[in-house]
Amino acid sequence: MLIIVAPGQGAQSPGFLIPWMEDPLFAERIGWLSAVAGLDLGHYGTLADADTIRDTAIAQPLLVASGLVAALSLFPHPSDAFGRIGAVAGHSVGEITVAAGSRAISAEQAMVLVRERGKAMAHAAAATPTGMTAVLGGDAAEVMAALTQHGLTAANVNAEGQIVAAGTLEQLAAFAADPPAKARLMPLQVAGAFHTEHMAPAVGVLAALAPAVSTHDPRTALISNRDGKVIHDGHDVLRRIVTQVANPVRWDLCLETMRNLGVTGILEMPPAGTLTGIAKRALPGVETFALKTPDQLDAAKAFVEKHGDPSPMDIHPTWRMLVSPSKGTFIRHAGAEGDALLAKAEVGLVRSTRDETAVVAPYGGTIVEWLVEDGDLVSPGQPLIRLHPEGVSA
Repeated sequence: MLIIVAPGQGAQSPGFLIPWMEDPLFAERIGWLSAVAGLDLGHYGTLADADTIRDTAIAQPLLVASGLVAALSLFPHPSDAFGRIGAVAGHSVGEITVAAGSRAISAEQAMVLVRERGKAMAHAAAATPTGMTAVLGGDAAEVMAALTQHGLTAANVNAEGQIVAAGTLEQLAAFAADPPAKARLMPLQVAGAFHTEHMAPAVGVLAALAPAVSTHDPRTALISNRDGKVIHDGHDVLRRIVTQVANPVRWDLCLETMRNLGVTGILEMPPAGTLTGIAKRALPGVETFALKTPDQLDAAKAFVEKHGDPSPMDIHPTWRMLVSPSKGTFIRHAGAEGDALLAKAEVGLVRSTRDETAVVAPYGGTIVEWLVEDGDLVSPGQPLIRLHPEGVSA
């Protein structure tokens, strides 16, 4: 199984788009997304220095646009991608990249959202001096206890032994003076405490924009970095993009879901390297490919051919299929084949050792076929029920 991942803020480096912009078609597409974002992304990706592209309002649109346009270089016909990709996942702002790549939202909508997200997060960061520090190693329980003691938030839980603490500069200084045993601290060059309560004002900005965004169900399994669940409802994808700004990134749970899905290959979109580096340590035996420059495209296409398999979501229209959000036991609530469901009806839940997640029919419909039985063990993204759209409306 092939999974495509998109990196978050901090992955960018000066000049990373230079070789890509030599392709006229790539440059034209970056120009179009630059017009939507109101930023000269081609300039920022080729000529701007590290301090300039560290600016949240610049870095975030640059990352999303780069990932989306590079994906079109790898998959010139997007429909081919949906038949090869098992799942997608994005770290932090990378979730906007994969939301557009999976067609949950359009590229233009993605650029407007990330433009406003970046500006709002930069404004929120300016209100109070805050920051982030990577915590590498140490006992997980001791690290979390130390964060709580100092009033910090585990803003990113990337993998075992890789946590990013966030809070005020005073809290981080106190934490640095009294670090957990056997843990190495690395202050990060970021503008503020992202994915914490300090970003709450930015949530309000995005929430005001969200009602105007049209959504579609993703064309492939989308793994949410909020909790590692597979999301198959476009409205839920958008809701998570909005609220994720002030909530921790649980990339460790995304990796767990990838493992449960049976991933064999992970390909990271540019600027690549961060997420494949984490995967090499966290998912031994899984092959990785960091797509950094266009001269790797032929090798990347061979990687896709090696690991890609048709997705079950591409066999039937996505608005007729409900899938499992996670690994666990399916508990059936809805009726028999031929019964009509109201919109938002709960058809059942998936119970795991960690939690229970409801499976909801967003648009209602008539039950055509149950694909699992009550009490069956299910995996993330596994089709559960097929619905005909001509059901009873709410």
